[in-house]
Amino acid sequence: MAGFKNLPRRCLAEFIGTFFLVFIGAGAAVITLMIEKGAVHPNSFNMGIGVLGGLGDWLAIGLAFGLAISAVIYALGNISGAHINPAVTLALWAVKKFPGADVIPYIVSQLAGASFASLLFAGVVGMGAVTVGGLGATAPFPGVGYIQAVVAEAVGTFLLMLAIMGVAVDKRATPGFAGLVIGLTVAGIITTLGNITGASINPARTFGPYLGDLILGGSNLWIYFPIYVVGPVAGAVLAAFAYMYMAGD
Repeated sequence: MAGFKNLPRRCLAEFIGTFFLVFIGAGAAVITLMIEKGAVHPNSFNMGIGVLGGLGDWLAIGLAFGLAISAVIYALGNISGAHINPAVTLALWAVKKFPGADVIPYIVSQLAGASFASLLFAGVVGMGAVTVGGLGATAPFPGVGYIQAVVAEAVGTFLLMLAIMGVAVDKRATPGFAGLVIGLTVAGIITTLGNITGASINPARTFGPYLGDLILGGSNLWIYFPIYVVGPVAGAVLAAFAYMYMAGD
């Protein structure tokens, strides 16, 4: 962590970064659902946009996540490393690339940022964001079992963590491309996994909407939360160790 700011400043950066990941990314999912339902309160969302349907909608949502993540990495990466994902923080700690004393403060900051984003988004858009959009909460789609969902989340996060290790952690990486590569990786993962698990690949991204829904009277999906902890953490940790082995570190 040499060269990074002190812990409170880094935690603030993680809070802000995860806030924007959820506000923009999960917010895009909410708006997509509201367009589909023709929600009109408090603002009109049925103005002829959002007609891509199916995979096109997931691509749009994925790009919203990806572009937000890219912006956060370029803006805050030099301050906190821009983990904005508890699975990434735990994986970096597991391979001794992150100090253990900072793990809990980082994760608390990430969860808080995600939760505030969901609540503020509902305040901006109105209760339709909760009743129609579910604040963008993730859950397995019909026909997808619990174990299948865990595996899907693990596979998606494995790829994400490989990209992070290769372009952001490895000192041999060409500088300047981390934000672009990681953002596009997330967009691609969401495009494929969106209609399987909602493509969280990030426990904080699921935690924020779940807590917002609980507070504001939306759907209770907490039974699925272990999917979005076990899958991403397992995938990220395995990827970090695999990269270290392949890179010879």
